Amino acid sequence: MLSGYVPGAEALEAVGQIAQELKGRAKEAPGSFFWVLDPVMGDNGNLYVAHDVVPVYRSLISHADLILPNQFEAEYACPDAPGAGNPVVMANCTSRLLSEVKIEDMASLGRAIQVMHERYGIPHIVITSVSLRHPDHPDASLSVVGSTMTSDRRARAFKIVFPAIDCYFSGTGDMFAALTVVRMREAVWNTPGLSATESWRSDDTVSALDLPLAKAVEKVLASMHEVLTKTCEAMDASLRKRLSEPQVNGGVDDKKMKLLKSKAAELKLVRHVDSIRSPKVQFHAVKV
Repeated sequence: MLSGYVPGAEALEAVGQIAQELKGRAKEAPGSFFWVLDPVMGDNGNLYVAHDVVPVYRSLISHADLILPNQFEAEYACPDAPGAGNPVVMANCTSRLLSEVKIEDMASLGRAIQVMHERYGIPHIVITSVSLRHPDHPDASLSVVGSTMTSDRRARAFKIVFPAIDCYFSGTGDMFAALTVVRMREAVWNTPGLSATESWRSDDTVSALDLPLAKAVEKVLASMHEVLTKTCEAMDASLRKRLSEPQVNGGVDDKKMKLLKSKAAELKLVRHVDSIRSPKVQFHAVKV
């Protein structure tokens, strides 16, 4: 099961209830149900869901098998809350953080992952769109950091650094989540016996770089890099073509231009299905 953007608390509670019911039915058959929860709340320091959605996500994380927060969602400092900057307001915000760790460098990111494993017992974590300065992070690069916990809830963390693409895209989060579901299942099925284990959690002897989660995310990022690169290359041509169409030949206002740019930014998935199935580029995880 994959759940993503849910803007309201009541709807999110309903989604969570469905997941918990399915998990309960699968209790006698470990590994037969796996819930990937993408806690979509915001990005770049801002929420785009109602504030009452955040505590619902906190209550559901312990029931999921894999979560996919971005850097902001993993820490969630609620800077856009009314009265942000007021010490009393920010103190109240602390109880609403996912990890209660401000992510400022790789060390604090590692602590955030460890806290989430310990607090929620979440077996698998992937933090997306990590933008941090680090000696092995070239300029104009991003990273994804993931972990599968051990039986005593210790993190086994890895990261994958990849080049950023200077384009605006529409749908990258959904694509990452969907591909992660497929590639995680593929990696688990390629590991004898793992598909029949609870939450598809590897034995403690498996190193971070050999985790199915690491193998899955390597392939996900490879596909995404190829599709995003090709989408970016086609974006200008797509926009010029739309601007030359008779219905817009007389010019467009700012609202229309924004819509045209948004349409041009949609990921070109169908025409680049080979990049999804068998990407040529390769990325490799390194241990955190």
